[in-house]
Amino acid sequence: MPNPYRELFQAPGALGFVLAGAIARLPLPMIGIGIITMLSEVRGAYTLAGAVAATFALATALLAPRISRLVDRHGQGRVLPVAATVCVLALIGLSACVHWNAPDWTLFVFAALAGALPSMPAMIRARWTEIFRDQPQLRTAYALESVADELSFIVGPPFAVGLSVALFPQAGPLAAALLLAVGVTAFVLQRATAPAVQHREAGRVASVLRMPPMRSLVAMMSAMGVIVGTIDVLSVAFARAQGVPAGASLILSAYALGSCVAGLVFGVMKFQMPLPRMLSIAAAVTAFTTLPLLLVNDMITLSLGVLLAGLSFAPTMIIAMALVETSVPGQRLTEGLTWLVTGLGAGVAAGAALAGWVVDHYGVGAGFWTAVVAGAIVLLVAMAGARGAAAGRVVS
Repeated sequence: MPNPYRELFQAPGALGFVLAGAIARLPLPMIGIGIITMLSEVRGAYTLAGAVAATFALATALLAPRISRLVDRHGQGRVLPVAATVCVLALIGLSACVHWNAPDWTLFVFAALAGALPSMPAMIRARWTEIFRDQPQLRTAYALESVADELSFIVGPPFAVGLSVALFPQAGPLAAALLLAVGVTAFVLQRATAPAVQHREAGRVASVLRMPPMRSLVAMMSAMGVIVGTIDVLSVAFARAQGVPAGASLILSAYALGSCVAGLVFGVMKFQMPLPRMLSIAAAVTAFTTLPLLLVNDMITLSLGVLLAGLSFAPTMIIAMALVETSVPGQRLTEGLTWLVTGLGAGVAAGAALAGWVVDHYGVGAGFWTAVVAGAIVLLVAMAGARGAAAGRVVS
């Protein structure tokens, strides 16, 4: 029986850019939780930690689409090294400020500069699209990338938290900087699979957000990001309250593991259903699987709760990416894909900041309501978007 995932790597150069991308994408899940862990270890305040992490995520939300638009116009090889260098230097500066107890405002400045982190998931998907455009293998490739995203969330946060707890507080962000430098360098050196630079349109080009499906997709992904950001902060806070701070890594991995398994299964399934309807179903699962988080009372039930909550993430991401690929012009694809990742990042920022404030003022247990409310918003936005979308698009 043919393996659809193995068939993807028969394309020349595919294995190389996937391996390089696996390294380059790790900093995305590492930096936010690394900042939270670093500052909670040194300063002991989750409000400050969440706010600085939110600044990084919001800066990424603002900068990443613009970086991707530059990539569409000038190519990955010219833009990615510059953006990655700015991010690496900013993470070094942030770590130095924490080490030398610099004023709080310096933390926000360097966190904002670190937002130059390029959207590597979008860059990798753009290469798959270049290879398999308008072919059925593209959906499988998107499924593989969603699983790879989740694997990065399985490996990245525990790695960042573990380094900061076991070595020194700044170890997590500094490791992310090193991985970004190595991964992006290896990625851009593989020029054969890089997407062709598109002809630059004359005059000012409107954002792809003006396209009707994009606004609802970005809003929905933002709400999903709130769930992720909430789980990030609450995992660290809950584990610390239980007296086992390193246990946060296991809790964080559980969410990504559930999503990873669901994504692998979803990627090989065949559906004959309009994409907007599929998205509504996935959103409903997302909403209802946040409810068990309200019943958490120990590390085991929290791990099981976030494992269940993660089951809908990768399938939802796969469907959303497929909607972007069918809705956005080819020469704007990287920007379109980046907006989804950006929406997710903005949601993570909001979730981290809100959850940090709730933990400091009302305790860890109250923070889980943030995830439940965000799940309800995911469902409402997806249903509203489905009503306004063209119902004729069917998964191939």
